[in-house]
Amino acid sequence: MTEPMMSLAGKRVVVIGGTSGIGFAVALLARELGAALVIASSKASSVGSALERLPGATGDVVDLKDEASTTGFLGRLDPFDHLAITAGEFDRRVFTSTEDLDLALAREAFEVRFWGALAIIKHARHIIAPNGSVTLTSGMLAHRPSKGSPLPTAVVGAVEHLVCGLAVDLAPLRINAVCPGLTLTELITNRPGSAGRIETATAGLPLPRAASPAEAAAAYIYLMLNGYLTGQILPVGKAWTSSWTRSCRSFSAAAFSGANMKGTDLEPLGSAHPRDRSARHGRLM
Repeated sequence: MTEPMMSLAGKRVVVIGGTSGIGFAVALLARELGAALVIASSKASSVGSALERLPGATGDVVDLKDEASTTGFLGRLDPFDHLAITAGEFDRRVFTSTEDLDLALAREAFEVRFWGALAIIKHARHIIAPNGSVTLTSGMLAHRPSKGSPLPTAVVGAVEHLVCGLAVDLAPLRINAVCPGLTLTELITNRPGSAGRIETATAGLPLPRAASPAEAAAAYIYLMLNGYLTGQILPVGKAWTSSWTRSCRSFSAAAFSGANMKGTDLEPLGSAHPRDRSARHGRLM
């Protein structure tokens, strides 16, 4: 990537969930690269605290569970270029067996990461630059489920399939997702006994450690800066074998251009298809 590409100068970037964790790291890096920055969260106090550490940025409150709040938030925004959504931490109670799963809680788990993200994209599509981007957040459980996690696995998997569909439906607006592995956010490091669990979870990796929020944030910025990527799921975390080809990679070029290319090899570089998923994937920690 050339030096001029490593800049967001003159661009407006909106980060929903940008007050803490990976979202704050995305906001910080976007600001360092010259972007005009807007952060948002469901809590006014979190927005105020984050803005103290992001001089020059602006912030607002939005509840992704409430469509009226979503449209109100967007109505207060000027047109912008890139949107990143990192909001949507799981209630720990959804990490349980199918037998013990509270179905009301299970339905609620989709509200922010899936339905909230879809609502924002639906209502924001006319104020995002045509050559801009939206980056969602999935998770490693979509590729290596663990015992006691059927519901979170379904949520992050649904996000990735949503990316595939929206990338075709909304082109040329680019839609991608970052798939973070174990990342040293406040939520992780503040848990009692987290140091030992992190060491155990990462012991077998080529880089035997968790990612920093800044390292995860770099993936979001990359997807903003590379104007030829869409329908991509970018993993940040576990070691990946050569079989990892995660993207929505065989969207036909016709889906983007309208041309009839049936039977040809002319597929866009940034395209993908869910059938190309490898059977060997990583795991959300």
